[in-house]
Amino acid sequence: MDMDGGSLPGQRSGLQTLLVVALITCGCQLWVDANSWWSLAMNPIQRPEMYIIGAQPLCSQLSGLSQGQRKLCQLYQDHMVYIGEGAKTGIKECQYQFRQRRWNCSTVDNTSVFGRVMHIGSRETAFTYAVSAAGVVNAISRACREGELSTCGCSRAARPRDLQRDWLWGGCGDNVNYGYRFAREFVDAREREKNHPRGSEEHARTLMNLQNNEAGRQAVYNLANVACKCHGVSGSCSLKTCWLQLADFRRVGEFLKEKYDSAAAMRIGRKGKLELVNNRFNAPTPEDLVYIDPSPDYCVRNETTGSLGTQGRLCNKTSEGMDGCELMCCGRGYDQFKTYQHERCHCKFHWCCYVKCKRCTALVDQFVCK
Repeated sequence: MDMDGGSLPGQRSGLQTLLVVALITCGCQLWVDANSWWSLAMNPIQRPEMYIIGAQPLCSQLSGLSQGQRKLCQLYQDHMVYIGEGAKTGIKECQYQFRQRRWNCSTVDNTSVFGRVMHIGSRETAFTYAVSAAGVVNAISRACREGELSTCGCSRAARPRDLQRDWLWGGCGDNVNYGYRFAREFVDAREREKNHPRGSEEHARTLMNLQNNEAGRQAVYNLANVACKCHGVSGSCSLKTCWLQLADFRRVGEFLKEKYDSAAAMRIGRKGKLELVNNRFNAPTPEDLVYIDPSPDYCVRNETTGSLGTQGRLCNKTSEGMDGCELMCCGRGYDQFKTYQHERCHCKFHWCCYVKCKRCTALVDQFVCK
C-alpha cells in the first residue's frame, strides 16, 4: 500500500484553520481530561438522519469533544456513530488483552471512562490511547466500504506489485487510507489544541499521546492485507478478484500488546522533544509505544492514582502467570468458594446441517483475591 500521509480530499486548509481557531479559544485546556472523547463509546449516538425538525443538533449533545473535534463533528456528522463504535471496539479489545492482569482496563463511568489512572503517563495509558485510535481507523475504514459515509467509498489503493498478473484488482476493499487520515485529524485534534510551555511536563504528555495515537493508526494500516475470491466453473478458481481488507481487530490488539511489553521509557529533553531515558535502546519508531511515568501500584485501591486494586478479582490457583492467585492477589491471599457453572455439552452433528447440544451444570471451585 502507498500511504500518502495527506489530508482528507479538499479539506486540509479548512481543517487547519479550524484547529488554529480551537487552539486560540481553548488553549488553556488541561491534559488530565484527554480521555473524554472515549465517552462516545459509552452512550449510543443517534444517526443524523433520525433527528426531527427542531431537535437539538447532534454535535451540541455530545459531551467530551474538544473544540476542534466539535468542529469536525459539524462537518462530518455521519462519521460520529462510527467514531463511537471505534472507541467501543478499542475499549473491548483493551479489556480482553488485559483480562488476566492486575490492571484490566476497567471502565469507571461514562465521562472519565477509565478514571484517574489515565492522568498518569504510564505504559497502560499508552496502550489505551493506541488501541482507541486504532479502533477509530478500523470503524471508519469499514464504514467507507459499506457506503455509510458521504465523503468516502471503497478503497482506491494501488494494485500490489507482487499480485499475479492474471488476478483482478479492484474489489470493494476497506478504505484504510481514508480511515487513517480521518482518525488522525479527529483523534489528534485535542492534542494539537494544547498550548503548554515547550519542555514542560504537560508538553511531554501531549507528545506521548500523539506518538501512541500514531502507533495505533499504524498498526491497523500496516496489518491490512490483500484478500481474494475465486471465480470459475465448479469452483475451479480459474480467476481471482482481490481487494484490500482490514486485519481482524484481535490481531491488531495482540500486535499493540506486544508493543506495550516493549514500550520505551521517555523524558522531555532540552530541545522540547521526547528522548529515551536509557540511550542503550533504539529510538522508538512511529509504530512503537512510549511512556513518561512509571505505572502506579495496581494491587491496592487508590483514589488518587485511580487504581481499582485487585480485591475481589477472580484468580487461577494453579497458574504461575499474572492471572495466578499469588501474583494477582499481590501476596494477600485468596478465598475459595463453589459456584454452579453452565456450559454446552454432549454436542452432536445432525445431517444436514446443524449441531444440537445439551446444557450441563457443574459445581466448580473459584478463587477470589482478599
